[in-house]
Amino acid sequence: MRGLDLKKESAQVLCPPGCNEHLQSVYGDVVYASVSSVCGAALHRGVISRNGGVVAVRRLPGQQNYISTFANGVQSQSLSRWTSSFSLSNSRSRGMEVSAKPVSTQVSATKRLKKTPEKLTGNKDCKAEIAFLIDGSNNIGQRRFNLQKNFVARVSMMLGIGTEGPHVGVVQISEIPKTEFYLKNFTSPRDVQFAVKEINFKGGNANTGKAIKHSAQNFFTAANGVRKGIPKVMVVFVDGWPSDNIEEAGIVAREFGINVFIVSVAPPAAEELGMVQDVAFIEKAVCRNSSHFSLQMPTWFGTTKHAKPLVKKLCGHEHLLCSKTCYNSVNIGFLIDGSSSVGDLNFRMMIDFLTDVVRAFEVSDVGAKVGAVQFTYDQRLEFGLNDHSNKDDVLTALRSIRYMSGGTATGDAINFAVRNLFPANKDGPNKNFLIIVTDGQSYDDVRGPASEAHRAGVTVFSVGVAWAPLDDLKEMASEPKNSHTFFTREFPGLEQITPDLVRGICRDYLESHK
Repeated sequence: MRGLDLKKESAQVLCPPGCNEHLQSVYGDVVYASVSSVCGAALHRGVISRNGGVVAVRRLPGQQNYISTFANGVQSQSLSRWTSSFSLSNSRSRGMEVSAKPVSTQVSATKRLKKTPEKLTGNKDCKAEIAFLIDGSNNIGQRRFNLQKNFVARVSMMLGIGTEGPHVGVVQISEIPKTEFYLKNFTSPRDVQFAVKEINFKGGNANTGKAIKHSAQNFFTAANGVRKGIPKVMVVFVDGWPSDNIEEAGIVAREFGINVFIVSVAPPAAEELGMVQDVAFIEKAVCRNSSHFSLQMPTWFGTTKHAKPLVKKLCGHEHLLCSKTCYNSVNIGFLIDGSSSVGDLNFRMMIDFLTDVVRAFEVSDVGAKVGAVQFTYDQRLEFGLNDHSNKDDVLTALRSIRYMSGGTATGDAINFAVRNLFPANKDGPNKNFLIIVTDGQSYDDVRGPASEAHRAGVTVFSVGVAWAPLDDLKEMASEPKNSHTFFTREFPGLEQITPDLVRGICRDYLESHK
């Protein structure tokens, strides 16, 4: 239960054993925001142990700042403002065991805590960093502002917010934009719903451009909870028309890799168009001038039917083009020569070279993906593109590869890699790259398998060391051959190839999107 659930000024709450085994939301220290878990705050304050117990809770007014501290095994979070608070103290009923039945003046949290928690991991298929820019101007008024909040809360609930799903925050558009809460503040749908409900109407002009710039420059930062490799989305609600010019603001947002959506409600009537600075403001502000990045609703009344279509747009990762870069939108397959001529020491240098390449990319389940195959006469899938969803796990997997030793059949290995690493659908959201690293001549044909890989939509870079024939390397490489072929006489020279290879991948990615 949360402090918000308290109906009286003071009460005694019975906390069961094992509260620390649940993910609790706690905001503040000594004085806690009422959105906090009562039993989680009691553990943080030290008024109960892990065995549970009875705690006295007193409601308090809200305050401007709740600090973040770590105490008694619980990490509390910071919060800029909340409308109500509570404090905790040891209950006089010290003799009451947790197993006993609570008296009538007590509120039992046991049933609430035993209830299956909300899906804290969230919807992994809709992983995105989303800022809702809500219209708090005089255009909308208090009544429609409340309807807007209800709509945002509904959309937030449908998104599947969670630690591994989408995260959301809210900025209010007014004369001066105001960040209501950041991405890092809440990771459960119910907490977001409470937070949206508590937002107060500001009024003033609808300086939407100023709010978009503010959010692009100050909201989407790592300090505020932005995760690497996750698409950044800004949903801008406009009731009527903006008071300032938003074309420049839209450009700024795109430069920051943010996908801007405009939700336009009650657009200006014909007689009002003269008051609009730019009638084409939607087309100029959105990420791309296409229907995907805009939604028009005739009124704030009866918006329920529009929630699902908006959620579908926000979760369509393949359409979130503005946040796509070569660093977070490629599939990279490594084809590693494990033949006897390489040797164990040189094999480790090859692995070091590949880990340096991986470090340049933002690996995640919606970002860049990495897989690896080792080959001699035989082939071994070391790990697939979907086996590891973060960079650290990929680096660990690469370092754990055991050297095989054997002959060199690069042609068969190319066929095996294309078949086992890359999705059958070459039109997937990520561009496919195969990096072949070899130190010698192949015993089989490489031209045919390489041509098949090219036709399958796989861009091939060949990296040769020592005795690798230049003719074979160029046969395997994609066009233009020279820019997709690298060679070094000694294995330590691989380190110098890394920046050129990464630039080559990014160059090809950009060319494919022109």
